[in-house]
Amino acid sequence: MIASRVNVLRIQRALNASGKRAYHDLVTLPGQKPIVSQGLPGYSAVSGHVVTVFGCTGFLGRYLVSKLAKLGTQVIIPYRDEDEARIFKPMGDLGQIVRMVKTYVIVKKRQTNEGMQEWDIRNENQIAECLRHSDIVYNLAGRDYETKNFNFKSVHVDGAERIAKIAAESGVSRLVHVSHLNASATSESKFYRTKAEGEERVKAAFPTATIVRPGTLFGYEDKLLTNMAVWPIWWKLNHGETKIRPVHVLDVAQALANLMSIPQISGTVNFPGPSTLTYNYLLELVSSITLRPPTRAPVLPKAVASALARAAQSVWWPALSPDEVVRRYIDDVDVPGDWAAVGMGEPSEIEDHAITYLRRYRSA
Repeated sequence: MIASRVNVLRIQRALNASGKRAYHDLVTLPGQKPIVSQGLPGYSAVSGHVVTVFGCTGFLGRYLVSKLAKLGTQVIIPYRDEDEARIFKPMGDLGQIVRMVKTYVIVKKRQTNEGMQEWDIRNENQIAECLRHSDIVYNLAGRDYETKNFNFKSVHVDGAERIAKIAAESGVSRLVHVSHLNASATSESKFYRTKAEGEERVKAAFPTATIVRPGTLFGYEDKLLTNMAVWPIWWKLNHGETKIRPVHVLDVAQALANLMSIPQISGTVNFPGPSTLTYNYLLELVSSITLRPPTRAPVLPKAVASALARAAQSVWWPALSPDEVVRRYIDDVDVPGDWAAVGMGEPSEIEDHAITYLRRYRSA
């Protein structure tokens, strides 16, 4: 009886303590907007922040939304595909994940049909609606290959500039723009050139924006390890000597989430992996984990690979693009990582996690 009363008192003290607020629960944003957090950390907490994540259904975006929701942040997620957005339902408490699409009504022959209009990066009104309540905006929108509706420039340059401009006009306090480690105006790859041009457009429209340059990402559903296990021939281009700095997607997502609680960081931060590895090394790693012999496929010349990639663009599913062939010959830049600036230590090595993502490709 006495023990039960003691437990009740402990629960009451814990509840009272969790309800109290301290000075560190109050944060004032650059626009003088107060942010008040409350509750214990977790899904049911309230961080006080309202965040919009453009490109939330992408590889990195899904993990970022999960990290933000765990901090008790209200996350606004514009999306284009209903099936891809379903993954966000269990990531946060009720009302914490706000799915943004535009409802339209069609009236025809006295029948009213309601439907949903997908988010469009070219629609300024939709962008303004998605970020008008937010104090932080993350722009992760991007494309690995061009389509008839969206090329690299329309997404990496025009789309990025449009989001930055509307964010500045709407009074958003912070903008985090995700680019690529190899972004360069002089690169042979159109993907990297448009990434660099997009950075300049963003900084012109939103001078205090934080530009994030991560390396090649690996993890579940990635396009590195899992693709090597299925199509190793395309990674033998340049005789597998291309050097990259792969980084774990969870490390980059955590770094982006940490930016929310760190004072304004203007300029560019780099998030490369801890080691510089060649494609040959990664192919051997995949082969050893999947228990499959190394591929005996020949090394395709660059001209042949580019011709095959151009021919593959006629199919309706995503295939290796000509620009991806160009990227397979470009080494990652050798720059120091800025992990300490976001309160993180050294990122994870790819060898520590590869078996988690490659075990399913074992034949037995």
